[in-house]
Amino acid sequence: MGSTVPIGAPSVSGVLRRAIALRCPRCGRAPLFAGWTRMHDSCSACGMRFEREQGYFIGAIYVNYALTIAVSLGGVLAIDALFPLPLAAQLVIGVTSALVVPLLGFRHARSLWLALDHLASEADARLERRRR
Repeated sequence: MGSTVPIGAPSVSGVLRRAIALRCPRCGRAPLFAGWTRMHDSCSACGMRFEREQGYFIGAIYVNYALTIAVSLGGVLAIDALFPLPLAAQLVIGVTSALVVPLLGFRHARSLWLALDHLASEADARLERRRR
């Protein structure tokens, strides 16, 4: 593990920027992924655990699903509004994007889920400290 990183209250925009960059949501120094799909167990800079428990990233499936629906359906509707296409062409575009987007969005969905959990857990921890 590397040097300790002072951890303050995370800014939402900072944590989301780190999620987009596929970096640790706490410090932003270390990458989340060791390969295309394999995540590191923890951050090499601050020690934050990424893989917390079995089933932790099920929420990322919902994030990826929402992204897929938005891109696939939104893309087909936008293309249809700009360039009226036959139904068969719309279906090809929609089905193809529905197959490709989840593969391309997998890493970012996991990163975003981890970032949202980090923001929520930090907010809970601050609230608990105020109560004491």
